[in-house]
Amino acid sequence: MADTAQVRRATLIGATAILLFSTLAVLAALSGPIPPFQMVAVSFSVAFVSGLAASWARGRPLSAAFPRSVAVWGLGIYGLFGYHFAYFTAFKHAPPVDATLINYLWPLLIVLFSAFLPGERLRWFHVGGALAGLAGCAVLVLGMERGAGGGTILGYGMAAAAAVIWSSYSVMCRRVGHVPTDAVIGFCGVTALLAATCHLMLESWVQPDPRTWAALVGMGLGPVGLAFLTWDYGVKRGDIRVMGAMSYAAPLMSTAWMILAGFGEATPRVGAACLLIIGGACLATRDFWYRH
Repeated sequence: MADTAQVRRATLIGATAILLFSTLAVLAALSGPIPPFQMVAVSFSVAFVSGLAASWARGRPLSAAFPRSVAVWGLGIYGLFGYHFAYFTAFKHAPPVDATLINYLWPLLIVLFSAFLPGERLRWFHVGGALAGLAGCAVLVLGMERGAGGGTILGYGMAAAAAVIWSSYSVMCRRVGHVPTDAVIGFCGVTALLAATCHLMLESWVQPDPRTWAALVGMGLGPVGLAFLTWDYGVKRGDIRVMGAMSYAAPLMSTAWMILAGFGEATPRVGAACLLIIGGACLATRDFWYRH
């Protein structure tokens, strides 16, 4: 009974990450004209400092934030730095609502990638769900305004890359369950350092106004900070099948936040894309619904 209670508790903790993830899109849109590398550097610096402070306050050894394995560091940098660079770049070169929906193919991709893990296999509903999700992306891409230029194409491509990076990172994290969750704090620090280096080489500093600072700090504390810790904890100690199923609420919540904040409209095209992507995700998790 104790083990069941612990799994349930870990799953609920992990589920909080889904709500936090859904706020990233609107916070990125509120950040205004901040260059992608600057945005990553500032928000992850906030996540790193606040994470270390929280660990110290709980009496945990700070060494837990710095794993010794080079492979683990590579996985963390790939997931955190790679995903957020692609994600923020997408927001600078594509309509925010469209970029959000394409990015939220990652729950569907987690299901597809997980099917290739030992003991799993790809079924017809996995393929059907993937095709429905791709159809949703097609609705968005085919609805682009003429004359948008290569920048918009870049935005859609980077949104898709972000989905691939985060889904593959999440699946690979299942293979390193022995690594403490505090290691995510170290990943945030290295990601901030890499982003700052790229910013100095490739970008010019844009001075944030008060609203932008608030958005950047909000990112570092929520969807870029606490969310990674709770997601990692839930994936490693909770019921990953339940977490995978619950993740499909994220695109709907994220799109709703964007529309409520005035960064998009509830058009028939967006509605159709939502139905296809979320419907495909539900189909791909057909076995999840039967198991629970």
